[in-house]
Amino acid sequence: MKLLVNNKETELTQGHTIAALAQQLGLPKQGVAIALHNRMVPRAEWENTVLNEGDSLVIIKAACGG
Repeated sequence: MKLLVNNKETELTQGHTIAALAQQLGLPKQGVAIALHNRMVPRAEWENTVLNEGDSLVIIKAACGG
């Protein structure tokens, strides 16, 4: 299934949820937020949020700095 992740076409090869995408991309367990169609999805809902062909996601990683 093809998705747009941070405006880049990405192929989701296993599963159909945000949790499966996070695992496939090797995202860390903390410090990451994901928005589906510009709406933030709480981490508790990643396992149950089903993705569809062509969905648009934005992944934001927390960064430290000053």
